[in-house]
Amino acid sequence: MALGNSASRGLWVRYGGEPVTEEQIKFAAEHYSVALLQPRQTYAAARLKELNPAMTVLCYKCLSSTRSYETEGPYTSGVSYTEAEQVEQSGEQWFARRSNGERIEWTGYPGHYQMQVWSPSYRWHWVRNVTTELAGSPFDGVMADNDIHGDYYGLNLPIQGARNVKKFHRGLDRLVKDAGRALNAGGKILVPNIAESRETLGKWERHSAYGGGFEEVFLGWSATDFLDQPSALAQIKQMMGNHHPVSLGQVPEMGVLSPRLTLLRASTDGQDDHPNFLAALAAFWVFGAGQWSALSAGGHDAHNGTPWREELAWDLGAPQGDAVMSEGAWVRRFSQGWAAINLGPKKSGTLTLPPDLVSATGPAPSTLVLPAHGGAIFRYTRN
Repeated sequence: MALGNSASRGLWVRYGGEPVTEEQIKFAAEHYSVALLQPRQTYAAARLKELNPAMTVLCYKCLSSTRSYETEGPYTSGVSYTEAEQVEQSGEQWFARRSNGERIEWTGYPGHYQMQVWSPSYRWHWVRNVTTELAGSPFDGVMADNDIHGDYYGLNLPIQGARNVKKFHRGLDRLVKDAGRALNAGGKILVPNIAESRETLGKWERHSAYGGGFEEVFLGWSATDFLDQPSALAQIKQMMGNHHPVSLGQVPEMGVLSPRLTLLRASTDGQDDHPNFLAALAAFWVFGAGQWSALSAGGHDAHNGTPWREELAWDLGAPQGDAVMSEGAWVRRFSQGWAAINLGPKKSGTLTLPPDLVSATGPAPSTLVLPAHGGAIFRYTRN
């Protein structure tokens, strides 16, 4: 299994509800190195692998909920609503419940019901269902959504069986571990959407151990709500370790070694020219130094388009030293380019650029002032 395409740092987050078009598939195969699709989009997954065998194509699955509006598979959850109801009719509970016994429907997401991730039976069936579905499929693995940290969906703890969110954390730790091991044994990877890893030291390392991790709110919660600089640096630090590769196959010692994916998505207003897109790409280079896997950007829950910037296809080359703070911004030189990111709430001082650089639109200036939360990348004209 080929994981990624070094020619592009583009990530296609395409698990929205609209049908995938052939035009989008062809564009994605040419421009992105990693794609995240709905489980029902097996045709699109197969076409992407046909057009670009080096592309990594992952199947969306939710760790924490089931959806009542899905009446037939393949399901976006590891356990269907119907299966969960049938189990409950036999006397076993998988649905999380409030103190009054009411099932918990997520606030803002009608038809999404919280599951008891601490239930060994729920976890076992989740793993069995997903590994069975993925076996022989065109997908390279799973992007496991809602590896939660806090109460994002109106759980209003305490509830039956869980006084606080730590009960959810322990259950998800176990589910990620069990699912990751089972998928790896079958030659597939698991990439959780690891929420707020900066709040729990070591969580990124543990939960990315089976294929990689996805940070869906890179540098900020929305197009206008940014992480402060200490929080952004803490987020980045979790992804900067020397993470061991993943061994795929029934016998780990004899398996195929695959690098872990580091997938990032920044928040914008949905337009490709939004400054947050370029800023995230600058941070991708300044701190990731070309080692992170792929980046996307878009509006809140907007997962139907093909966001793209020309700079995603650039290779800035090998880093020429570490990232350094200069005039209030983080700056890094590369053998084939230069990048800078301002993580602060005020504009930077005046940065002096090396000569012979160009942007996507023309020659670079000799000096540059970055706006608050702004970034820039340039490459040398000799490229």
